[in-house]
Amino acid sequence: MTKQKNYKKTLAACYLGFVTQAITANFAPLLFLTFKCTYRITLEKIAMIPLVFYLTQLLVDLAATKFADKIGYRTCVVASQVLSAVGLVLTAILPEVLPVPFIGILISVVLYAVGSGLIEVLVSPIVEACPFENKDGTMSLLHSFYCWGAMGVILGSTLFFAVFGVENWKILTFIWALVPLFNTFNFINCPIERLVEDGKSMSIGKLLKTPIFWLLIILMVCSGASEATMAQWASAFTESAIGVSKTVGDLAGPCLFAMFMGISRMLYGKFSEKLDLTNVMLVCGIMCAGCYLLASLSALPILGLAGCALCGLAVGIMWPGSISISSQQCPRGGTAMFAFLALAGDSGAMVSPAMVGSLSEMAGGNLKTGLLAAAVFPVILVFSLLILKKKVRKAICRKQ
Repeated sequence: MTKQKNYKKTLAACYLGFVTQAITANFAPLLFLTFKCTYRITLEKIAMIPLVFYLTQLLVDLAATKFADKIGYRTCVVASQVLSAVGLVLTAILPEVLPVPFIGILISVVLYAVGSGLIEVLVSPIVEACPFENKDGTMSLLHSFYCWGAMGVILGSTLFFAVFGVENWKILTFIWALVPLFNTFNFINCPIERLVEDGKSMSIGKLLKTPIFWLLIILMVCSGASEATMAQWASAFTESAIGVSKTVGDLAGPCLFAMFMGISRMLYGKFSEKLDLTNVMLVCGIMCAGCYLLASLSALPILGLAGCALCGLAVGIMWPGSISISSQQCPRGGTAMFAFLALAGDSGAMVSPAMVGSLSEMAGGNLKTGLLAAAVFPVILVFSLLILKKKVRKAICRKQ
Protein backbone atom coordinates (compact mmCIF):
# COMPACT_ATOMS: atom_id res chain seq x y z
CA MET A 1 0.00 0.00 0.00
CA THR A 2 1.43 3.41 -1.04
CA LYS A 3 1.86 5.85 1.83
CA GLN A 4 -0.14 9.04 1.27
CA LYS A 5 2.02 12.17 1.00
CA ASN A 6 1.59 14.75 3.74
CA TYR A 7 1.48 18.07 1.88
CA LYS A 8 0.58 19.92 5.09
CA LYS A 9 4.19 19.31 6.10
CA THR A 10 5.29 21.00 2.87
CA LEU A 11 2.98 23.94 3.57
CA ALA A 12 4.36 24.31 7.13
CA ALA A 13 7.93 24.34 5.78
CA CYS A 14 6.96 27.01 3.23
CA TYR A 15 5.30 29.09 5.97
CA LEU A 16 8.56 29.05 7.93
CA GLY A 17 10.41 29.78 4.70
CA PHE A 18 8.65 33.14 4.46
CA VAL A 19 9.24 33.77 8.18
CA THR A 20 12.95 33.20 7.46
CA GLN A 21 12.82 35.72 4.61
CA ALA A 22 11.17 38.23 6.95
CA ILE A 23 13.99 37.74 9.48
CA THR A 24 16.72 38.29 6.89
CA ALA A 25 15.00 41.37 5.44
CA ASN A 26 13.98 43.10 8.69
CA PHE A 27 16.52 42.23 11.40
CA ALA A 28 19.64 44.05 10.15
CA PRO A 29 17.86 47.43 9.71
CA LEU A 30 17.07 47.35 13.45
CA LEU A 31 20.85 47.27 14.10
CA PHE A 32 21.97 50.08 11.77
CA LEU A 33 22.68 52.56 14.58
CA THR A 34 24.33 49.80 16.62
CA PHE A 35 26.65 49.02 13.69
CA LYS A 36 27.42 52.74 13.39
CA CYS A 37 28.38 53.11 17.07
CA THR A 38 30.08 49.72 17.59
CA TYR A 39 32.14 49.48 14.41
CA ARG A 40 32.37 53.22 13.55
CA ILE A 41 30.70 52.73 10.18
CA THR A 42 29.40 55.83 8.41
CA LEU A 43 25.70 56.17 7.56
CA GLU A 44 26.69 56.34 3.88
CA LYS A 45 28.20 52.84 4.13
CA ILE A 46 25.29 51.56 6.21
CA ALA A 47 22.95 52.65 3.40
CA MET A 48 24.76 50.09 1.22
CA ILE A 49 23.50 47.18 3.38
CA PRO A 50 19.87 47.16 2.10
CA LEU A 51 21.13 48.00 -1.40
CA VAL A 52 23.47 44.96 -1.40
CA PHE A 53 20.68 42.79 0.08
CA TYR A 54 18.12 43.63 -2.62
CA LEU A 55 20.65 43.69 -5.46
CA THR A 56 21.87 40.20 -4.49
CA GLN A 57 18.26 39.03 -4.32
CA LEU A 58 17.63 40.43 -7.81
CA LEU A 59 20.65 38.59 -9.24
CA VAL A 60 19.48 35.34 -7.63
CA ASP A 61 15.98 35.87 -9.11
CA LEU A 62 17.56 36.27 -12.55
CA ALA A 63 19.96 33.34 -12.20
CA ALA A 64 17.21 31.05 -10.89
CA THR A 65 15.47 31.17 -14.29
CA LYS A 66 18.34 28.98 -15.53
CA PHE A 67 19.49 26.77 -12.65
CA ALA A 68 16.47 26.08 -10.38
CA ASP A 69 14.87 23.40 -12.60
CA LYS A 70 18.24 21.78 -13.41
CA ILE A 71 19.40 21.50 -9.80
CA GLY A 72 15.96 20.66 -8.41
CA TYR A 73 13.56 22.37 -6.00
CA ARG A 74 14.60 20.41 -2.91
CA THR A 75 18.33 21.06 -3.23
CA CYS A 76 17.77 24.77 -3.88
CA VAL A 77 15.23 25.34 -1.10
CA VAL A 78 17.35 23.44 1.46
CA ALA A 79 20.30 25.61 0.38
CA SER A 80 18.12 28.71 0.94
CA GLN A 81 17.64 27.80 4.61
CA VAL A 82 21.28 26.84 5.19
CA LEU A 83 22.57 30.07 3.60
CA SER A 84 20.07 32.15 5.60
CA ALA A 85 21.17 30.52 8.88
CA VAL A 86 24.89 30.80 8.07
CA GLY A 87 24.52 34.43 6.96
CA LEU A 88 22.75 35.39 10.18
CA VAL A 89 25.32 33.61 12.37
CA LEU A 90 28.23 35.22 10.51
CA THR A 91 26.67 38.68 11.02
CA ALA A 92 27.63 38.31 14.69
CA ILE A 93 31.05 36.72 14.03
CA LEU A 94 32.73 38.17 10.91
CA PRO A 95 32.76 41.87 11.96
CA GLU A 96 34.74 40.82 15.05
CA VAL A 97 37.35 38.68 13.27
CA LEU A 98 37.94 40.61 10.03
CA PRO A 99 40.17 43.71 10.01
CA VAL A 100 37.37 45.73 8.34
CA PRO A 101 34.07 45.03 10.19
CA PHE A 102 31.96 46.47 7.36
CA ILE A 103 33.31 43.86 4.92
CA GLY A 104 32.28 41.14 7.39
CA ILE A 105 28.75 42.56 7.54
CA LEU A 106 28.48 42.72 3.73
CA ILE A 107 29.69 39.10 3.30
CA SER A 108 27.01 37.99 5.78
CA VAL A 109 24.35 40.09 4.02
CA VAL A 110 25.23 38.56 0.62
CA LEU A 111 24.94 35.02 2.04
CA TYR A 112 21.53 35.46 3.62
CA ALA A 113 20.34 37.55 0.66
CA VAL A 114 21.09 34.58 -1.64
CA GLY A 115 19.00 32.45 0.75
CA SER A 116 16.22 35.04 0.73
CA GLY A 117 16.24 35.22 -3.08
CA LEU A 118 15.95 31.43 -3.37
CA ILE A 119 13.05 31.44 -0.89
CA GLU A 120 11.24 34.07 -2.94
CA VAL A 121 11.68 32.18 -6.21
CA LEU A 122 10.96 28.65 -4.95
CA VAL A 123 8.40 28.70 -2.13
CA SER A 124 5.47 29.93 -4.24
CA PRO A 125 5.92 27.33 -7.05
CA ILE A 126 6.44 24.58 -4.44
CA VAL A 127 3.03 25.40 -2.93
CA GLU A 128 1.49 25.89 -6.38
CA ALA A 129 2.64 22.36 -7.31
CA CYS A 130 0.93 20.81 -4.27
CA PRO A 131 -2.56 19.33 -4.92
CA PHE A 132 -4.49 21.85 -2.81
CA GLU A 133 -8.05 22.66 -3.91
CA ASN A 134 -8.13 26.40 -3.17
CA LYS A 135 -4.86 27.59 -4.74
CA ASP A 136 -5.63 31.36 -4.58
CA GLY A 137 -6.51 31.23 -0.89
CA THR A 138 -3.57 28.97 -0.04
CA MET A 139 -1.16 31.33 -1.84
CA SER A 140 -2.55 34.37 -0.02
CA LEU A 141 -2.33 32.65 3.37
CA LEU A 142 1.22 31.53 2.57
CA HIS A 143 2.37 35.09 1.88
CA SER A 144 0.74 36.32 5.11
CA PHE A 145 3.53 34.53 7.00
CA TYR A 146 6.03 37.08 5.70
CA CYS A 147 3.93 39.75 7.44
CA TRP A 148 3.72 37.81 10.71
CA GLY A 149 7.45 37.13 10.47
CA ALA A 150 8.17 40.85 10.00
CA MET A 151 5.99 41.73 12.99
CA GLY A 152 7.62 39.00 15.06
CA VAL A 153 11.13 40.25 14.26
CA ILE A 154 10.32 43.89 15.08
CA LEU A 155 8.32 43.15 18.26
CA GLY A 156 10.58 40.29 19.43
CA SER A 157 13.77 42.26 18.87
CA THR A 158 12.36 45.41 20.51
CA LEU A 159 11.34 43.35 23.58
CA PHE A 160 14.72 41.58 23.70
CA PHE A 161 16.62 44.88 23.53
CA ALA A 162 14.39 46.40 26.23
CA VAL A 163 15.00 43.47 28.61
CA PHE A 164 18.60 42.44 27.86
CA GLY A 165 20.02 45.57 26.22
CA VAL A 166 20.96 46.22 22.59
CA GLU A 167 24.60 45.34 23.40
CA ASN A 168 23.53 41.67 23.47
CA TRP A 169 22.32 41.76 19.85
CA LYS A 170 24.68 38.91 18.86
CA ILE A 171 22.80 36.47 21.12
CA LEU A 172 19.54 37.48 19.45
CA THR A 173 21.13 36.96 16.02
CA PHE A 174 21.94 33.35 16.97
CA ILE A 175 18.36 32.89 18.22
CA TRP A 176 16.86 34.13 14.92
CA ALA A 177 19.25 31.84 13.00
CA LEU A 178 17.61 28.82 14.68
CA VAL A 179 14.46 29.35 12.56
CA PRO A 180 16.06 28.56 9.15
CA LEU A 181 18.27 25.91 10.76
CA PHE A 182 15.18 24.08 12.06
CA ASN A 183 13.36 24.56 8.76
CA THR A 184 16.24 22.98 6.83
CA PHE A 185 15.15 19.59 8.19
CA ASN A 186 11.50 20.31 7.31
CA PHE A 187 12.42 20.83 3.65
CA ILE A 188 14.66 17.74 3.63
CA ASN A 189 11.75 15.53 4.71
CA CYS A 190 8.58 17.06 3.22
CA PRO A 191 7.10 15.98 -0.16
CA ILE A 192 7.98 18.34 -3.03
CA GLU A 193 6.45 18.06 -6.50
CA ARG A 194 7.50 19.63 -9.80
CA LEU A 195 5.37 22.54 -10.96
CA VAL A 196 5.42 21.43 -14.61
CA GLU A 197 6.47 18.00 -15.88
CA ASP A 198 9.84 17.72 -17.64
CA GLY A 199 9.71 18.99 -21.20
CA LYS A 200 6.23 20.55 -20.83
CA SER A 201 7.13 23.99 -19.45
CA MET A 202 7.46 26.99 -21.76
CA SER A 203 10.98 27.96 -22.83
CA ILE A 204 12.28 31.32 -21.60
CA GLY A 205 12.24 32.61 -25.18
CA LYS A 206 8.61 31.64 -25.70
CA LEU A 207 7.64 33.06 -22.32
CA LEU A 208 9.24 36.41 -23.14
CA LYS A 209 7.38 36.52 -26.48
CA THR A 210 3.99 36.03 -24.80
CA PRO A 211 2.21 39.45 -24.63
CA ILE A 212 0.14 38.65 -21.53
CA PHE A 213 3.36 37.72 -19.66
CA TRP A 214 4.56 41.36 -19.86
CA LEU A 215 1.24 42.53 -18.46
CA LEU A 216 1.80 40.17 -15.53
CA ILE A 217 5.32 41.59 -15.10
CA ILE A 218 3.83 45.11 -14.85
CA LEU A 219 1.43 43.84 -12.16
CA MET A 220 4.38 42.48 -10.16
CA VAL A 221 6.48 45.65 -10.53
CA CYS A 222 3.55 47.75 -9.28
CA SER A 223 2.79 45.28 -6.47
CA GLY A 224 6.39 45.29 -5.25
CA ALA A 225 6.60 49.09 -5.49
CA SER A 226 3.26 49.71 -3.72
CA GLU A 227 4.16 47.35 -0.87
CA ALA A 228 7.83 48.17 -0.30
CA THR A 229 7.54 51.96 -0.55
CA MET A 230 5.16 52.30 2.38
CA ALA A 231 6.85 49.46 4.31
CA GLN A 232 10.29 51.07 4.09
CA TRP A 233 9.19 54.67 4.71
CA ALA A 234 6.48 53.94 7.31
CA SER A 235 8.77 54.43 10.33
CA ALA A 236 10.33 57.67 9.05
CA PHE A 237 6.89 58.96 8.00
CA THR A 238 5.41 58.21 11.44
CA GLU A 239 8.33 59.87 13.23
CA SER A 240 8.26 63.02 11.08
CA ALA A 241 4.46 63.38 10.77
CA ILE A 242 3.54 62.68 14.40
CA GLY A 243 6.83 63.57 16.09
CA VAL A 244 7.40 60.38 18.10
CA SER A 245 10.57 58.47 19.04
CA LYS A 246 12.11 55.88 16.71
CA THR A 247 10.90 52.96 18.92
CA VAL A 248 7.31 54.24 18.82
CA GLY A 249 7.73 55.02 15.11
CA ASP A 250 8.85 51.44 14.39
CA LEU A 251 5.92 49.98 16.32
CA ALA A 252 3.25 52.40 15.05
CA GLY A 253 4.48 52.50 11.42
CA PRO A 254 5.97 49.25 10.06
CA CYS A 255 4.25 47.04 12.65
CA LEU A 256 0.75 48.39 11.96
CA PHE A 257 1.43 48.19 8.23
CA ALA A 258 2.63 44.55 8.49
CA MET A 259 -0.30 43.63 10.76
CA PHE A 260 -2.91 44.97 8.33
CA MET A 261 -1.10 43.34 5.40
CA GLY A 262 -1.15 39.98 7.20
CA ILE A 263 -4.85 40.37 8.09
CA SER A 264 -5.63 41.17 4.45
CA ARG A 265 -3.90 37.99 3.23
CA MET A 266 -5.52 35.84 5.91
CA LEU A 267 -9.01 37.17 5.14
CA TYR A 268 -8.59 36.54 1.42
CA GLY A 269 -7.21 33.07 2.20
CA LYS A 270 -10.39 32.32 4.16
CA PHE A 271 -12.96 33.76 1.73
CA SER A 272 -11.17 33.42 -1.64
CA GLU A 273 -13.51 30.71 -2.96
CA LYS A 274 -16.41 33.19 -2.83
CA LEU A 275 -14.49 36.08 -4.41
CA ASP A 276 -13.21 36.97 -7.86
CA LEU A 277 -9.46 37.58 -7.52
CA THR A 278 -9.19 40.17 -10.31
CA ASN A 279 -12.05 42.22 -8.88
CA VAL A 280 -10.54 42.05 -5.39
CA MET A 281 -7.21 43.23 -6.85
CA LEU A 282 -8.96 46.14 -8.57
CA VAL A 283 -10.60 47.25 -5.31
CA CYS A 284 -7.26 46.90 -3.48
CA GLY A 285 -5.45 48.92 -6.15
CA ILE A 286 -7.96 51.79 -5.87
CA MET A 287 -7.83 51.61 -2.06
CA CYS A 288 -4.01 51.62 -2.12
CA ALA A 289 -3.91 54.76 -4.30
CA GLY A 290 -6.38 56.36 -1.87
CA CYS A 291 -4.17 55.46 1.11
CA TYR A 292 -1.11 57.01 -0.54
CA LEU A 293 -3.12 60.17 -1.23
CA LEU A 294 -4.44 60.23 2.35
CA ALA A 295 -0.92 59.82 3.80
CA SER A 296 0.60 62.47 1.53
CA LEU A 297 -2.15 65.10 1.38
CA SER A 298 -3.78 64.96 4.83
CA ALA A 299 -3.09 67.89 7.12
CA LEU A 300 -3.96 65.84 10.22
CA PRO A 301 -1.12 63.53 11.41
CA ILE A 302 -3.55 60.86 12.67
CA LEU A 303 -5.14 60.61 9.20
CA GLY A 304 -1.67 60.30 7.68
CA LEU A 305 -0.93 57.40 10.04
CA ALA A 306 -4.29 55.82 9.14
CA GLY A 307 -3.38 56.03 5.44
CA CYS A 308 -0.03 54.42 6.17
CA ALA A 309 -1.51 51.56 8.23
CA LEU A 310 -4.52 50.89 5.96
CA CYS A 311 -2.18 50.76 2.97
CA GLY A 312 -1.06 47.40 4.40
CA LEU A 313 -4.66 46.17 4.08
CA ALA A 314 -4.73 47.33 0.44
CA VAL A 315 -1.36 45.95 -0.72
CA GLY A 316 -1.74 42.60 1.08
CA ILE A 317 -3.41 40.84 -1.86
CA MET A 318 -1.28 42.41 -4.60
CA TRP A 319 1.88 40.27 -4.58
CA PRO A 320 0.29 36.82 -3.95
CA GLY A 321 -2.69 37.80 -6.13
CA SER A 322 -0.41 38.68 -9.05
CA ILE A 323 1.33 35.30 -8.66
CA SER A 324 -2.01 33.46 -8.63
CA ILE A 325 -3.25 35.34 -11.72
CA SER A 326 0.04 34.52 -13.47
CA SER A 327 -0.40 30.81 -12.68
CA GLN A 328 -3.91 30.92 -14.13
CA GLN A 329 -2.93 32.81 -17.31
CA CYS A 330 0.39 30.99 -17.95
CA PRO A 331 -0.04 27.48 -16.46
CA ARG A 332 3.02 26.23 -18.37
CA GLY A 333 5.24 29.15 -17.29
CA GLY A 334 7.20 26.91 -14.92
CA THR A 335 9.94 27.99 -12.52
CA ALA A 336 11.28 30.56 -15.00
CA MET A 337 8.01 32.48 -14.83
CA PHE A 338 8.08 32.56 -11.02
CA ALA A 339 11.70 33.72 -11.10
CA PHE A 340 10.87 36.54 -13.53
CA LEU A 341 7.88 37.53 -11.39
CA ALA A 342 10.10 37.67 -8.30
CA LEU A 343 12.63 39.71 -10.29
CA ALA A 344 9.90 42.16 -11.35
CA GLY A 345 8.51 42.47 -7.82
CA ASP A 346 11.98 43.05 -6.34
CA SER A 347 12.76 45.63 -9.05
CA GLY A 348 9.67 47.62 -8.08
CA ALA A 349 10.55 47.20 -4.39
CA MET A 350 14.05 48.56 -5.01
CA VAL A 351 13.31 51.43 -7.41
CA SER A 352 10.18 52.98 -5.87
CA PRO A 353 11.47 53.59 -2.28
CA ALA A 354 14.66 55.11 -3.75
CA MET A 355 12.52 57.31 -6.00
CA VAL A 356 10.51 58.48 -2.99
CA GLY A 357 13.70 59.33 -1.11
CA SER A 358 15.13 61.31 -4.04
CA LEU A 359 11.93 63.25 -4.71
CA SER A 360 11.50 64.00 -0.99
CA GLU A 361 15.08 65.30 -0.84
CA MET A 362 14.42 67.53 -3.88
CA ALA A 363 11.32 68.87 -2.09
CA GLY A 364 13.44 69.97 0.89
CA GLY A 365 13.04 66.77 2.92
CA ASN A 366 9.25 66.66 2.57
CA LEU A 367 8.45 62.94 2.65
CA LYS A 368 4.81 63.58 1.70
CA THR A 369 5.90 64.76 -1.77
CA GLY A 370 7.71 61.46 -2.42
CA LEU A 371 4.75 59.39 -1.20
CA LEU A 372 2.38 61.38 -3.42
CA ALA A 373 4.48 60.44 -6.47
CA ALA A 374 4.44 56.76 -5.42
CA ALA A 375 0.63 56.73 -5.84
CA VAL A 376 1.29 56.24 -9.57
CA PHE A 377 2.13 52.54 -9.00
CA PRO A 378 -1.27 51.36 -7.68
CA VAL A 379 -2.92 53.48 -10.41
CA ILE A 380 -0.89 51.67 -13.11
CA LEU A 381 -1.78 48.35 -11.46
CA VAL A 382 -5.51 49.16 -11.73
CA PHE A 383 -5.25 50.03 -15.44
CA SER A 384 -3.18 46.88 -16.09
CA LEU A 385 -5.84 44.73 -14.41
CA LEU A 386 -8.57 46.35 -16.54
CA ILE A 387 -6.57 45.56 -19.71
CA LEU A 388 -6.02 41.99 -18.47
CA LYS A 389 -9.76 41.53 -17.84
CA LYS A 390 -10.51 42.77 -21.35
CA LYS A 391 -7.97 40.36 -22.88
CA VAL A 392 -9.30 37.40 -20.88
CA ARG A 393 -12.89 38.27 -21.88
CA LYS A 394 -11.90 38.38 -25.55
CA ALA A 395 -10.08 35.03 -25.26
CA ILE A 396 -13.19 33.43 -23.72
CA CYS A 397 -15.40 34.84 -26.50
CA ARG A 398 -13.08 33.40 -29.18
CA LYS A 399 -13.24 29.93 -27.61
CA GLN A 400 -17.03 30.07 -27.54
